[in-house]
Amino acid sequence: MSWLKSIAREVFGLFVDDGSFAIAILIWLAVAAGVMRWLVAADRWGGPILFAGLAIILLESVLRFSRGSR
Repeated sequence: MSWLKSIAREVFGLFVDDGSFAIAILIWLAVAAGVMRWLVAADRWGGPILFAGLAIILLESVLRFSRGSR
């Protein structure tokens, strides 16, 4: 049974390297989806808002990783 857990961890690690990065993306997607429902100009600004949030999350992750690897 331990070999099955080991395989599951390896497969999970292929897709999720940084857990906090993945969780931040999921939270942002949920928040953006919720906000877009009430935003009047969601058709025009939905994509740029989603992109900006994901770009900020990626930038924060890169900066955090670069500070930790020195």
